[in-house]
Amino acid sequence: MTLALPTARVAESCETTVPSVVGARLTVPLLDGRQVSYANLDHAASAPCLDAVRDAVDELLPWYASVHRGAGFASQVCTRVYGQARDTLRKFVGARPSDAVVFTRNTTDSLNLLARSLPKGTSVVLFDTEHHAALLPWRGPRVHRVETPAHAGDTVLALDAALAECPVGPRLVVLTGASNVTGEVWPVAALAAVARRHGARVALDAAQLAPHRPVDIKALDVDYVVLSGHKLYAPFGAGALIGRSDWLQAADPYLVGGGATRQVVDWGDRLGVAWTAVPERHEAGSPNVVGVHALAVACETLAEDWAGVAAHERALFARLRAGLTAIPGLRVLELFGPEQDRVGVLSFSIDGLDAGLAAAALSAEHGIGVRDGAFCAHIATRRLLGRVGAEEQRAVRASIGLGTTAEHIDRLISALRSLAADGPAFRYAEVDGRWTPADDDRPLPGFLRQTH
Repeated sequence: MTLALPTARVAESCETTVPSVVGARLTVPLLDGRQVSYANLDHAASAPCLDAVRDAVDELLPWYASVHRGAGFASQVCTRVYGQARDTLRKFVGARPSDAVVFTRNTTDSLNLLARSLPKGTSVVLFDTEHHAALLPWRGPRVHRVETPAHAGDTVLALDAALAECPVGPRLVVLTGASNVTGEVWPVAALAAVARRHGARVALDAAQLAPHRPVDIKALDVDYVVLSGHKLYAPFGAGALIGRSDWLQAADPYLVGGGATRQVVDWGDRLGVAWTAVPERHEAGSPNVVGVHALAVACETLAEDWAGVAAHERALFARLRAGLTAIPGLRVLELFGPEQDRVGVLSFSIDGLDAGLAAAALSAEHGIGVRDGAFCAHIATRRLLGRVGAEEQRAVRASIGLGTTAEHIDRLISALRSLAADGPAFRYAEVDGRWTPADDDRPLPGFLRQTH
């Protein structure tokens, strides 16, 4: 039994055809009363839904039912869909036949699950500029945070030195595929080779890499890959942890409840529980079959033409970088320097202009969505901005993807040039730490309007 996948519609952008996204024709109101097409340059936070994913979800919804053990035909369909999705994710990351595919909520959930599954006495080594999802789950005296050096090549030497100082016992190196602050791609294969020499396993945070480039567990020689559907054009609440099953099988379930149990018996003073095997061991509760199916369809759609995806983003990113670096007073943030390979993520600061105010003006005056803040990578952002202390440091981040067009890029560059020179054209006030137009009577979409 196989559900047919819908054919992806395509959109023309920068002379490259790529899968189209829901909301490509969305318009938003501006403070001056005009309506403009929405320039979504916040893909790194949450990418829009692919049209192919929406169509696949619509196709599945009439069949929606319980997964596993359901006798009804619809339940059997959903169980098959859920199982096929595991195979799709395994193929998407080039996993080994023995690797487990555990469905989670997102990358954060996946890394917390892995952290809970480490053998006792495991040393964890990671760089300090990681996203909080990769930085915070690891606790205890055997966590070694390595200061990120100024050159990508030096990360190999820094990791080698850190691993040499680790005590005897299991070791795990946690790496990012691409920075969510700067978009810079890390030398994962070279770092994994160092980890291997020290007998360490490697977990790859591919949240920002997987939407832009192929990820191959075997080619990179890593042990675990984690990713999020909402970064991969499948915003339906599913992610995955893919990798070696032995640590996961030896660990107690991450969550306990139905689906994780093989048998429960009443022994009077306590309950006796026999847990299921991986992957169900760590998937307690009713599975998110809709989200998992959406994630699988997104992976299949992207994998159909990685060359087209890369060409689309490469052309747009070159346009973005060239335009921004030409604006006086604007500084692009970089961990390793301008020559480092990047995905379509770029953060910057503007002399004399608060990042939150810049983001608010881009939205309200130009219909452009960007992200401002520290991007859940406070140490990295603070260091890149050249500031010290515990206060919040904020930058602006523009991130491109399949929904981005050349017009979006040109509009952003023009708007930032105006903001850097003259500031916002309207008045703004800071309310609860966020900038907002002082007088904003723009209408909300109909589904948010309430009558009393």
